[in-house]
Amino acid sequence: MQRRRLIRAALAGTAAIALPAIGRAQAVEKPKLTIAVGGKNLLYYLPLTIAETRGYLKDEGLDVTIADFAGGSRALQALVGGSADVVSGAFEHTINMQVKGQRLRAFVLQGRAPQIVLGVNPKTMPNFKSVAELKGKKLGVTAPGSSTNVLANFVLAKAGLKPGDVSIIGVGAGSGAVAAMRSGQIDAISNLDPVVTLLARSGDLKIVSDTRIVAEADRIFGGPMPAGCLYTQQTFLDKNPQTAQALANAIVRADRWIQGAGAGDIIKAVPESYLLGDRAVYVDAFLAAKGALSPDGMFPEAGAETARRALASIDTEIAAAKIDLAAVYTNDYVKRANAKYPKG
Repeated sequence: MQRRRLIRAALAGTAAIALPAIGRAQAVEKPKLTIAVGGKNLLYYLPLTIAETRGYLKDEGLDVTIADFAGGSRALQALVGGSADVVSGAFEHTINMQVKGQRLRAFVLQGRAPQIVLGVNPKTMPNFKSVAELKGKKLGVTAPGSSTNVLANFVLAKAGLKPGDVSIIGVGAGSGAVAAMRSGQIDAISNLDPVVTLLARSGDLKIVSDTRIVAEADRIFGGPMPAGCLYTQQTFLDKNPQTAQALANAIVRADRWIQGAGAGDIIKAVPESYLLGDRAVYVDAFLAAKGALSPDGMFPEAGAETARRALASIDTEIAAAKIDLAAVYTNDYVKRANAKYPKG
């Protein structure tokens, strides 16, 4: 009798864990999938790297291939072209693509501020005083059309410049970007850490606008500006809800772990190649970016409207369009992930 009671109790416990609401790893519809990312080494995407290196993705029953591209616009192309299932990229692409008839939705946040820094080259612009002086100059971004390009356009617009007033050059998110600044190939750059900290420390960058600081990002954009996130086609979410839940679980765990981690923990958790040959620079970059990383994966309620407003200010098509902001993100998966991993 006692044995039967124990078996019934065990079965009841198993049933409780199997509820779809918690996104149990064994229930994933697509255990093998590809995530496209534009500059995986960037601190902007640190939660993705941590989810991979600390085994959180595997814990959720996922076998993930991470395809790294030169910038977010290329990662987006991989999703639209069908070679990737999910993108680790900038939130604003979900709004841009809705205008183009593509239903994309973000479902877990990695960054609560863009972390993008716009700065000028002290070699080619030693007497720089205002953004208006960038007219006719060469401006490096990770890739044309990426979030670094969008932020640059936004800052230029505030100074009365149009996107066509500067020459946009794709320089990537690593050593190529550093070399382009140091050699004087570009007069200004819109990029992220660790590239930014490396250039600033060596005196090869004068910072003009810094959205690694959450308060400054909020001031520049007039509200909370969601940044790095996982987004995908709405059809993927419809067909693979448990897979999306598993991904959200892994990223939320990573978000939480990062907030409690020290610089030494981060150095051990990322590949050596991320350090760009200088651990001290990477530590400084992490400390500068940490506050802009999401603590829990949640999208701020006002974030989608902030992003729409920022994009509308530089894109007449978006300004004229009626955007369904509720369709570009969801916190449903993140809420369940936080319930499952309240402490990371």
